[in-house]
Amino acid sequence: MSLDLIAAGTVAAVVAAATLRAATPIIFASLGGLVSELAGCINVALEGVMLVAAFAGVITSAYSALWFPDAPLWLHPWLGCAAGLLAGTALAGLLAVFHLELGADLIVTGIGLNILAQGLTVLLMAHLTGDKGSTASLTSFALPSLRWPGMGGMPVLGVLLNGDGNAGHNVLVYGALAATGWVAWALRHTVFGLRLRAAGENAEAALAAGLPVRRLRYAGLLLSGLLTSGGGVFLGMGYLTLFQADMAAGRGYLALAAVFLGGRRPLGTVAAALVFGGATVMAARLGLLAVPAEVVFMIPPLVTIAALVLVKQHQRLAARRRAAAGRAALLSS
Repeated sequence: MSLDLIAAGTVAAVVAAATLRAATPIIFASLGGLVSELAGCINVALEGVMLVAAFAGVITSAYSALWFPDAPLWLHPWLGCAAGLLAGTALAGLLAVFHLELGADLIVTGIGLNILAQGLTVLLMAHLTGDKGSTASLTSFALPSLRWPGMGGMPVLGVLLNGDGNAGHNVLVYGALAATGWVAWALRHTVFGLRLRAAGENAEAALAAGLPVRRLRYAGLLLSGLLTSGGGVFLGMGYLTLFQADMAAGRGYLALAAVFLGGRRPLGTVAAALVFGGATVMAARLGLLAVPAEVVFMIPPLVTIAALVLVKQHQRLAARRRAAAGRAALLSS
């Protein structure tokens, strides 16, 4: 194998590893958005759920060292992770109560919760740290990374499996891959998944069949919050080791776009999330060059819009072909 080929493969592996890392929070959030969408309750509050989960994870991991000074160090990040998952799921539960019990509009309530999360996290951060920008003054913990041993002599595979610095991938990167497989299997091969989809497709028919539609939608929104919280925890305890104001940076909205871009299917949704992760990596690479920051920030949303337009055009062409085939079949008969 030539050195040029090895170098090209190594570069491709670096980009692939960086894309997977950047896409991990979007994968978690898009899976959460997919579950709630299939349950018939679109979760517009994905952005707020990620923010709340990231904040709760970072703050809990930092303060747990003060609350439990004799506890082993490995325990603190996992306590933060648990707190982040609970906090994000609780916010999704609040959305469920507003919509399912009080009849509030899902879109308006979700946007309101996003605004609430943005303001509340900054308020609490300023109260706890005296800084409205980040929690850099606190010593918070990162979740561990998993490293494949014996890959040092494999330039391409080693970079792909262990990252550019050979330090391994964060445990939540593997968690996102595992969540993808679990959601794809559960939605298609379990009773809960079939009932959840039935409640979302036709609530009246599901009620007539005796299914508890309200409970299924509660479960869908809570599971959506739990999955999305994984992305928020990764932002604060994997991608970074601190919380920043508005650190979700629109990833929740990208996740919503990924659900529809992926045809409301698990693998398609994750593929769209990887595209958005690749756009984020490309924007970061351009940021290292003499490219204006405004152009860099425009890349992920422009990629999103372009992808949605292309998919819509493809769907229209497919519909026209089916209609033409149907007319041809009628004329021939």
